[in-house]
Amino acid sequence: MSGAFFRVDKFIVPVAAREEFLVNVMMTHKVLEAQEGFIDHTVLEQIAGPGEYNFVTIAQWESADVVERVRAAVAAAHKAANFDPQELFARLGIRADIASYKPVAA
Repeated sequence: MSGAFFRVDKFIVPVAAREEFLVNVMMTHKVLEAQEGFIDHTVLEQIAGPGEYNFVTIAQWESADVVERVRAAVAAAHKAANFDPQELFARLGIRADIASYKPVAA
């Protein structure tokens, strides 16, 4: 798939888990930044409103063609750091909604 591509991950993070969660998000984003096809990323923290998710991460890529390569690079980096995201989420009570998006043509 050609054209801009976005990975948008939404998280419900308990207050007590905030710091550990953010350390790991930033570590992962450093890996993303080093990947070919990377454009930008943003980490947002909810400050107001009724929304359920209190953190959102958005990574922008040149195209969806990079997805499998980036996924493998992130998995290798996590393994090298002895980091298991699923274990972190279970241990800290974090819930995630992970999805990929493309821009809507106007």
